Amino acid sequence: MPATFPTSPSSPTPAARRIAVVGAGLAGLACARTLAQAGVEVTLLDKATKPGGRMASRETPFGSFDHGTQYVTVRDPRFQQALDAASPGVLRPWSANAVRVLDPAGRVAEAALPTREPHWVAAPAMDALPRQWAAPLAGAGRLQLAARVVGIERDALDPKRWQLRAEGADESLRVLAGFDAVLLAMPAPQAGELLARSKLAPKFVEKLAGVDIAPCWTLMLAFPQAAQPGLPHLGPQWNAALSTHHRIAWLARESSKPRRGSVERWTVQASPAWSLEHLGDDEERVRAKLLKAFAEVTGIRAQPAHADLKRWRYAKTMTPLGRSHLWDARIGLGVAGDWCLGHRAEHAFVSGLELALAALEG
Repeated sequence: MPATFPTSPSSPTPAARRIAVVGAGLAGLACARTLAQAGVEVTLLDKATKPGGRMASRETPFGSFDHGTQYVTVRDPRFQQALDAASPGVLRPWSANAVRVLDPAGRVAEAALPTREPHWVAAPAMDALPRQWAAPLAGAGRLQLAARVVGIERDALDPKRWQLRAEGADESLRVLAGFDAVLLAMPAPQAGELLARSKLAPKFVEKLAGVDIAPCWTLMLAFPQAAQPGLPHLGPQWNAALSTHHRIAWLARESSKPRRGSVERWTVQASPAWSLEHLGDDEERVRAKLLKAFAEVTGIRAQPAHADLKRWRYAKTMTPLGRSHLWDARIGLGVAGDWCLGHRAEHAFVSGLELALAALEG
């Protein structure tokens, strides 16, 4: 596997020969690739059927929707180095740097414009980036999808090592054994639950309990009727907006992103407070309420030809861990995720990278 992610300056010798990374979002991918490039035999597992976590895209007859991560910003030089080396050409600039902040009535609050910095999106969809990062691991047989880890325990044949119990999509149970370390790259509540269920790392469990991650309802809308001569698009002139409407936190015109197709499409992400309040609501009720709010903010009152929903149980970090990762070299357990530092894609990368480097140092 080519050395495409940065390693520590001293290029340490791996302290463990076999490591399991649970979670194939950006944090898990950064962690697993860094370990593999250092010569560690990595097994990357995820309960989903494809890698990427919230850096996800949904295909429809009208085009794709980036219904999770909306864009990427790059502030850490290590993240830039990884993007340049491992995924050249995948990220494209997006004019979301013309983003607006809207009041509840949909009016632009010019005084509240956010800091302008480059916004990048993967092309042809956001999931192109994790798919490219996962490809070398998949090609080497190191990626196992549709594998939900339900237990971590000492290896039955070698008590100094770990074994994992994982459920398949058909609810079959299998055991993967012989790991010198297990690294969890998953939402803090899920990592805490797995460790508590496995009766492991109580100090980790206590720290993870202090992390607060809000849910998010995401609405995906398509208006193919807008693709008519003389009607370039519907509604406002901006491509993306932060909103102070009590139901909506973010809106983005998907069709404004590079290589996304011309059909007018919008992704609408509900506010953390509203999503939490309506977490268990019926989808039809959520759809109707968000459609009404969308019309109020954008002025678009046309009936969409497509209106789909996605509920992210763990979406935006409200209270982060405050450090890049947790690692216990004595027992070979670690935890990482964007929630360690914040909620941006770059936070996930930095967390996964630094956990991998800590595991390599022992």
